[in-house]
Amino acid sequence: MTGLIVFDTAIGHCGLAWGDAGLRSVLLPEADGSASGLRAHLLRRCPDASDALPPPDWVVQAVQGIRALLAGESRDLCELPLDERGVPDFHRRVYALARQIPPGQTRTYGELAEALGGKGRARAVGQALGHNPFAPVVPCHRVLGADGRPGGFSAPGGALLKLRMLAIEGARPWGSEPLFDER
Repeated sequence: MTGLIVFDTAIGHCGLAWGDAGLRSVLLPEADGSASGLRAHLLRRCPDASDALPPPDWVVQAVQGIRALLAGESRDLCELPLDERGVPDFHRRVYALARQIPPGQTRTYGELAEALGGKGRARAVGQALGHNPFAPVVPCHRVLGADGRPGGFSAPGGALLKLRMLAIEGARPWGSEPLFDER
């Protein structure tokens, strides 16, 4: 059985679906900010999910951790289990590397590619992160282009949301100034 929960955070409604093997999907806010749109998106990803299933303690902790991270607390969320059934092996390897990036720090697509066997895989790393079903538990927002650009971000809000999340974490890639008032 798969459960789902939609919850409010400092950046809007987020949601997650879980099963016995771990998190099946985590979603950042929808473009319209609605809880109902987010719930519908979760149900498209996990059609067997139900919000009638009471969340186990580890899911409650996951919600608290995601809320804390998006409010600016330094959380890596590495303790949260992922249900990666159906996730291609290369993507799993990329996600494992991304989870090692501490809050407030960034890496480049090329750096992750190098760790996976060569900078020539930077585009493949970007594609894997673009299919990340676990953001921000797999913190793809912490991966940037070599030229200082944010690169893509498949969550609604795109690169602007990516930069906002980095600002919340206190990241200053390449010594950049804050883009948002963080007070």
